[in-house]
Amino acid sequence: MTDHRERRPFGGHAALVAAGILLSRIAGLIRTRVFAHFLGSSRAADAFNVALKVPNFLQNLLGEGVLSASFIPVYARLLARGDERLAGRVAGVFATLLMLGLSGIVLLGVLLAPWILQITAPGFPPDVMRLTVTLVRIIFPGVGLLVLSAWCLGVLNTHRQFFLSYVAPVLWNAAMIATLVIFGTRLRERELAVALAWGTLIGCALQLGIQMPFVFRHARQLSFGIDRDLAPVREIFRNLAPVIGGRGVVQISGYVDQFIATFLPAGAVANLVYAQTVYLLPISVFGMSVSAAELPQMSAQSGTKEEIDAALRARLTRGLRQISFFIVPTAVAFLLIGRLLVAALYQTGKFTNDVTLVVWYVLAGWTTGLVAATLGRLYSSAFYALQDTRTPFRFALARVSLGATLALLLAFPFRGLFATAIRAASLPMPHLPGGADALAVIGIPLASGVASWVEFLLLRRALRRRIGAGEPAAGFLARLWTSALVAGGASLAFDLLVARDAAAHLPLRHINEALMVCLVFGVVYFATAFLLGVPEVKSTLARFRR
Repeated sequence: MTDHRERRPFGGHAALVAAGILLSRIAGLIRTRVFAHFLGSSRAADAFNVALKVPNFLQNLLGEGVLSASFIPVYARLLARGDERLAGRVAGVFATLLMLGLSGIVLLGVLLAPWILQITAPGFPPDVMRLTVTLVRIIFPGVGLLVLSAWCLGVLNTHRQFFLSYVAPVLWNAAMIATLVIFGTRLRERELAVALAWGTLIGCALQLGIQMPFVFRHARQLSFGIDRDLAPVREIFRNLAPVIGGRGVVQISGYVDQFIATFLPAGAVANLVYAQTVYLLPISVFGMSVSAAELPQMSAQSGTKEEIDAALRARLTRGLRQISFFIVPTAVAFLLIGRLLVAALYQTGKFTNDVTLVVWYVLAGWTTGLVAATLGRLYSSAFYALQDTRTPFRFALARVSLGATLALLLAFPFRGLFATAIRAASLPMPHLPGGADALAVIGIPLASGVASWVEFLLLRRALRRRIGAGEPAAGFLARLWTSALVAGGASLAFDLLVARDAAAHLPLRHINEALMVCLVFGVVYFATAFLLGVPEVKSTLARFRR
């Protein structure tokens, strides 16, 4: 059965998701810059960052990816069958139960904030701890609003309304930016942190509020209430547990990485976060956009098992080609010109050239798993569309276990390998406190990269057994890698011969140098891919023109 709402050509939905994510990421960068301007590295800044992270753990467990994986396949299947009344009832009952559960969790979070912080931030002085408790209690209710916002995203995505939900976080960031700008010069740091907490809560309400009218507009049969007898609702909650488990495992993995980094020389945690911020951007823009756009469409497929499998293979192949077209050159760019990108984003003040080098090397460690981690999102979406949330959970558990074990080995017994490898490659050696041991942090993302490939291969093998092979041809990938390597070589030569000297005489030298080199990289990549007959070049340029 073909969904009559599907009118946009393939890739159009993903482009809308990518645009929304990109705008929200830009707003987040602006918010971070304004936050740093007014609060810097003060105790109030520490308190606010910890207060924001505590409820964020809950949001990550119950947010966008989790609800999408469990709710969208069931809701989309009902709509594809033409049963809009039942679909609306299922969505409404699920939202009602979700709101009741969230109310209890938020109440517990507010009441237990002092004890939670004794575990997550035990080193704070008493006055800072009191401020952090106050901030957590203000912010925590906003998490419930953001989880409901994720439910809205699931409804709107299923109705092919992709842009709004992914750009809605711009309002959340805007509320925080406005709070800082209005009160930044009027309040002292601690009072400003409290005001910012209220601004954060208002931003959460705005992010949910802008989506609700569109939810009611497109889900006309929406009906709230409690109905325990609805089989599709029970199915959603059965699917929810493994996805929460998988997301929880990933969250724990991040804390394990941070825990290991705290035993390394000073700056290891910060350098890990700086590099990871850059690494996650293409995963969000390219991997998440295609996976989010494909999930409701994969879930809506109907017919015989052979027809459904064939349709999933076709969508998987197209999605993997689309992701690969962007993620392959991104991986090459991070490896070859990553130093310029890191310098453009961060190098100023105490962020010296030596720190730039370390962060670039850490980014290179993350990049080893970039392709696998990004493509793996689409494979996971295919399993979610098949109502199988347990298989991705098992493989995520294997990835995290392997990654943690390898990280311990690479960061401690084998930490000396990184300095040896850098010298052997004739790359510049950074001069930081801790000497060569400062490079041990590279082992953490490198271990994650290896583990990401293991997870990706497990997902691909399991899905092949389920629906058959559905990957881009080897020749297509070879053309992408060739185009990316040619672009990388051209951009390096351009930097050495032209950009470095030209930017030296300009303000914002690092930013201008990176912009010139990235422009050359992009033009050469598109031109080479076009000459090699990669069809995604024309389709991508056509979408930009539209």
